[in-house]
Formats: sequence, structure tokens, C-alpha cells
Amino acid sequence: MTSPHVAFVGLGYIGLPTAVVMANNGVNVTGIDVNADSVTRINRGEITIIEPGLEPQLNQALESGSFRASSEYVHADAYIVAVPTPFTADYDIDMKYILAVADSIAPLLKGDELIILESTSPPQTTRRMADRILKQRPDLVADGAENPEGLPVLYFAHCPERILPGNAMEELVTNDRIIGGMTQEATRRATEIYRSFCQGELLPTDAVTAEMAKLTENSFRDVNIAFANELSLICDNLGIDVWELIELANHHPRVNILQPGPGVGGHCIAVDPWFIVAADPQNSRLIRSAREINDGKPEWVLDKISEAVSATETSNVAVLGLSFKPNIDDLRTSPALSIAEKFASANPAVNVLAVEPNITELPDNLNVLPNVSITELEVALNTAGVIVLLVDHDEFKAVPATALKGKTIIDTKGLWR
Repeated sequence: MTSPHVAFVGLGYIGLPTAVVMANNGVNVTGIDVNADSVTRINRGEITIIEPGLEPQLNQALESGSFRASSEYVHADAYIVAVPTPFTADYDIDMKYILAVADSIAPLLKGDELIILESTSPPQTTRRMADRILKQRPDLVADGAENPEGLPVLYFAHCPERILPGNAMEELVTNDRIIGGMTQEATRRATEIYRSFCQGELLPTDAVTAEMAKLTENSFRDVNIAFANELSLICDNLGIDVWELIELANHHPRVNILQPGPGVGGHCIAVDPWFIVAADPQNSRLIRSAREINDGKPEWVLDKISEAVSATETSNVAVLGLSFKPNIDDLRTSPALSIAEKFASANPAVNVLAVEPNITELPDNLNVLPNVSITELEVALNTAGVIVLLVDHDEFKAVPATALKGKTIIDTKGLWR
């Protein structure tokens, strides 16, 4: 497949950078998103997320004519689906967004199209997406299926993203990429598309293995973070500085313990391990335990804040950071955001001064609370009796020790040791 027309569905933290990079590497790309306002802004060259280096690349793609955004589905040679995959109350995947895309794509297909699922998903999700499309199009058949009537063929693959928000423009190009086709021909076709911009190694496999690989990567990280977070609880009870302990232990040549924090957030690490647990609950005991440890860490932080407020009798608490990781505006499943919301809801008489350098307005769940305000860093430091560091943004690293004098500090990142 040479110079295909690709419809990239979902222009969020993964979709927009990927679609733009692809367009700037010789592929004709139509970006599709249900948010009409975002589509309008993107077509004006305005980025809708914070991602270093994205804006100039977006404008380059628009000016060359290789990229445009649309709220309407179009026919294309290939469709890449990068929509949210939240989990249900029992931690299985909620497929509503994937199925909505499948329903929108199905009427447009003619045969010979490639449909790639990039969204992180449990094993067999790509198969379920394919079944949904084919149920609506009995005049088409999946590659590899029996086809005695010679019906037009569709190709399906799973190619999970592996990028870090905040460094997406580089990692999209340099990271290795897993290419998991439901058939060898689907793998070959998907490889041709990703070869247009990926300089990393393209790793062929089948769709189910590709789905499990992404979950495995993030579960590995979650388990290791849980070890650090559990150490932080033990050290707090024993009066040990956990960061000093980890630093000392990491001098062993075969030990590399991660850093503890207020919990785990983002759309990947906080979600993906649950998909493995849902797929095989009997054999995923360690993965489940890690998730429970990391999900429980915000409650421990909340207890620390409540103790500090009671001891100081302050009426002002500064919460530094709301995003799930440093130097981005992504609030998805952020433990910092959850901590701020739960503390403010439970303590209406305390003013919560939220400091988040990467946003200009409070998210809805905080905006409805009358005792929460978005505040400049200097004002928060001067006003609050208790300062809670939840995210290690660069702005917080520059805070001088004199600005913290006389304050009660809860440093969940070990930034001000």
C-alpha cells in the first residue's frame, strides 16, 4: 500500500500527535473527532492539548494539505482507531467508544480496507471490533475467514501506542512498535503504514499477543510502583526516610527501585492492569494486589492532610499539582485531582488553593466546590498553612526553601527533601 489515505479516529493525547506526525511523513490523513469545537480549533492550527513540539508540526501538516480534521467520517484506505477504553464497575473494558466507531465505519467500507485498533484493550478486543463491523456488513469478510463466494475482504490489526505524553513527538518516531495483525497480510499492511514514520523496530505478531503486550508493559510498571508505594507506607510507620532508603538500595548493581508517590494515574498504568485481572482473575493475584496498593495510596495521603490540618488549625491548604504526571495538562484518572476533590468535599470549611501551572480553569468536579480556587503558586505559598506537593512540576522544583519556612509540608514526591 503506497501513500494511503488514512482516517485517524480520535484526536486526543495520542491521536492528534500521531495523525500529525504521519501526515508530515507523506501520508494523506483525515483526523476524525466527535468534538466539533476541537475540530475547528485544530483546523485553525491551534493545539487542544499540551504537547511540546506539536503546534508547529500541526501547522506544517495543515499548510501542506496532508492533514485536515473533520467531525464527519470519510472513506479511507485505512482506519486507525484511538478512542478511550475505560473500564466498567467490574474492571472489564467498556467498549462503547470502540463500538461507536465500528458502527460509523461499517457503512463506508467497500472492501480491501485495513482497520487498526490503537486503543489499549484486553485480549480479543480487536476481534470483537471486527465482529461488530462484519455483523453489519455480511457482504464483506475478514481476511483469513472462509470465503467461498469471493466476497470483498477487510483486514484488521492491533498496533498499541507506547508513547509518553510530554515527549510524544519524539517517541512516536523513535520507539519500537508492535504490529499485531489478525492475519499475516494484515500485519504486512499495517507495517507499511507505520514504516512511513517509525524509525524504531517494527515488531510483527498476532493481534491478541499485541493486545496482551501493551497490558503487560504497563502492569510491569504498576507492580514496580506498588512496591515503592508499599515501602513508603512501611517507612512512614518506622520513621525512615523512604527516599534515602531507596537511594541506598539502588546502589546495588542489580536493584532499581522506582519512586513512590500519591498514587498512579493516567489512562494507561491506572487502567491496563485491570484488563488482565478481568481476563483471568484466578491467576492475576500479584497484578491485582499492585493495583489495590496504588489505588489505596491517595487515601493515605488524605489522612496525612487531615492530620496536618487538625494539628495546625489552618483554614488554607495549598494543593500543588492536579495532573497525573509532571509538566502536562492531562488530568485523566489523576490521583492528585482525586485527592484535591475528596479533601475539599470532606472539609468545606477549609479553603483549598489548587496550583496547576498547565491549566487555566478548574475541571468541573472541582469547579462546583465553593471552597476550591485555582491559585498562583506564590499566592498559595504565602497563604496556606499546609502545603501538599502532589506533582513534581518544574515550577515546584524551583521553590526556594525560604518560601516553605514555617509551613507544614506534605511532600508525596520527595522533591523538597
